[in-house]
Amino acid sequence: MHASTLQVILPVGISFYTFQTLSYSIDIYRGNLKATRDPVAFGAFVSFFPQLVAGPIERATNLLPQITSPRKFTYEQGRDGMRLILWGMFKKVVVADSCAPYVDMCFDNPEAFSGSTLILGAILFSFQIYGDFSGYSDIAIGTAKLFGFELMTNFKFPYFSRDIAEFWRRWHISLSTWFRDYLYIPLGGSRVSKPKAIRNVFVIFLVSGFWHGANWTFIVWGGIHALLFIPLFLRGTNRKNTSDIVAEGRWLPSPRELLQMGWTFTAVTIAWVFFRAKSIPTALLYFQKIAEHITHPGIHRPSIFLVALSLLLCIDWGYRKNSAFFSNTPRLMRHSLYGLIVLLIYACYQTSNTFIYFAF
Repeated sequence: MHASTLQVILPVGISFYTFQTLSYSIDIYRGNLKATRDPVAFGAFVSFFPQLVAGPIERATNLLPQITSPRKFTYEQGRDGMRLILWGMFKKVVVADSCAPYVDMCFDNPEAFSGSTLILGAILFSFQIYGDFSGYSDIAIGTAKLFGFELMTNFKFPYFSRDIAEFWRRWHISLSTWFRDYLYIPLGGSRVSKPKAIRNVFVIFLVSGFWHGANWTFIVWGGIHALLFIPLFLRGTNRKNTSDIVAEGRWLPSPRELLQMGWTFTAVTIAWVFFRAKSIPTALLYFQKIAEHITHPGIHRPSIFLVALSLLLCIDWGYRKNSAFFSNTPRLMRHSLYGLIVLLIYACYQTSNTFIYFAF
């Protein structure tokens, strides 16, 4: 065994459906749920195909009653489901897959590129992993709607967060709430002494890193987020942005909000470098090259990024304010947007890029 890698052999299915089944068992043990006596319903819950491979991690309290009760297809569910599938495909094919070649180029050989190119590569990975993972979640939730099921929301525009605590309330919500309910709170949460509460914070972030894989890069990634979260926790501001959204009641953020979002995105992107790098030395080399040599980025043809990321951010910005953003848009504009998204998906479609979270 080498110190640079944990080299732990993980059992098959350790991630999504294992956590889903664990929550079922724990809820029964706690008395929050009665065990189902229907093996078909239980099997359908464990192996519900839309979200089986990459989430969201469902709770039995939400999904099992939907499986055992009659369902009726409605036009509204079908419309919303198809819309989510289309938007998820855009995020995956147009955003994530367009970023992937340049991200791979930067992270596979960081010593060959200028600092500006590597900065752009890190930023593009932030959007790649968001487009890839939230795109899958949208497709899964949309597909479930076509069958009459309502799955939990897994992403709520995390890159519009004003601090790290808000980011984790908006990123991979099904996992972060799982760790909160089944690990953080049983350890005592914040209702213990300060040293123990800080320990609990580190535990959930480090375990979150380990959940992604047996590599020190994931542990460091989790540790960075814990270090960013602790100051908010100690000042009692970690729940400051829970009841509102950025630019509440306004179309544009204030300069203060813009700075807060910029800082949060920068911190998250720095942590993503460790998440994406193959090893700790590679991640450190990545930052070293950024510090050494800042020139004009060496990546050409940025137009696809400008179109894809601009459309992603504009629509997400509208959605963050109103979940019925598409429905409230004039029909001609809405249908034109659908057509543009379909054309972009067709133009960018490639068959070689699997979903990132298929690996976890």
